[in-house]
Amino acid sequence: MHAALPLLALTLTRDPMALAVVTAAGTLPWLLFGMLGGALVDRWDRRRTMWIADAARAGLLAIPAAAAALDVLSIPLLAAVAFLLGLGGLFFDTAATAYLPDLLGRDPAFLERANARLRGAQTAMSGFAGPPAGSALLVFGRAVPLLADAVSFALSAVLVRSLPAAPRPAPAARESLLRQARAGASYVLRDRLLLGLALRPAVGNVAFLAVETVLALFAHDRLGIGAFGFGLLLTAEATGGLLGAGIASFLGRRLGTGTALTCTATVEGLAILGLAGAPNPYVAGLALAVCGAGMGATMVLGPSLRQAIVPAHLMGRVAATSRMLAMCAAPSGAFLGGWLATTYGVRTPLYTAAGVLLAMTAVTATMTSNRRVEAALRGSSDRQSPAADSRARVADAVVAA
Repeated sequence: MHAALPLLALTLTRDPMALAVVTAAGTLPWLLFGMLGGALVDRWDRRRTMWIADAARAGLLAIPAAAAALDVLSIPLLAAVAFLLGLGGLFFDTAATAYLPDLLGRDPAFLERANARLRGAQTAMSGFAGPPAGSALLVFGRAVPLLADAVSFALSAVLVRSLPAAPRPAPAARESLLRQARAGASYVLRDRLLLGLALRPAVGNVAFLAVETVLALFAHDRLGIGAFGFGLLLTAEATGGLLGAGIASFLGRRLGTGTALTCTATVEGLAILGLAGAPNPYVAGLALAVCGAGMGATMVLGPSLRQAIVPAHLMGRVAATSRMLAMCAAPSGAFLGGWLATTYGVRTPLYTAAGVLLAMTAVTATMTSNRRVEAALRGSSDRQSPAADSRARVADAVVAA
């Protein structure tokens, strides 16, 4: 989806700072409104929030498409559109995370299977179909990728609106929005398991953004490959992500979710270590595939566990708080990667990222242990609503579809 904006920005300027402004604008809503957005999602109907967010984004994209057709497209306009698209994404993503357990119930097996399919579809689109399609459509004019994005959002809005209504928790006494937002953040910070689940992507973003910042330079200067070869490296990572998402549920059953999360973090760190020392593109591609597999499994196991244990009336705020922590950490990783590469060489950010991931594993292993996970799941099962049986029947139908 957002791949069209950087591509269009690149047709307007080669200034790295201007390109960074467009990219950063898309993440800014999470930093400014993440917690408040989560509180609003917990007040609103989640399915309605999703389809309205998609419909709004479809309409929004008509503005830069018209500007491109009239040859008045500019970096400030793209940055503004990126910001508003990011705001729509905040509401859609938070509502989607909260809607899934509303629809399927809180059985971790159902949630893992559903999240695995969602993660696989996202990886296929962002890692395989999206970038090549955006580049190909750009040949026909600047407006075409934007119109394609608009159509995809409109179709998504129609499909989401056709989803079944999910049972909603009884409304609580109305509090101020800020008080509700603080309650969601406090719930995460006071629960060691949820805090561990939030720290994983936050610390991971520091490491992965440090790697991504220098990966193209590393591939060119140290591995001797050009743009096509770099694309193959990214494809290897996406392929690993698909595999990891596919085996996540198996890992959770065999090892326990807590141990599986510790293992995937260790795999990610060791894979980045292998990438740092890669003598050729083949080893680098293998390392990225292994890292992608670890990330794919993590992105299924972590959210599924959170959805299984967080009360329905807090789900939007907890999801938004966790995502906001991850988004806040990302810029520091990008800065760290650039500074280390400039000061000590292009391999240094990779070694540092590997060290950060492995150190994080040692810290979060006790926070997300199997013992804590099992205790949290038992507590969650005690809170199941009378609608659990009907949700389970819906889950059977949806997951089997």
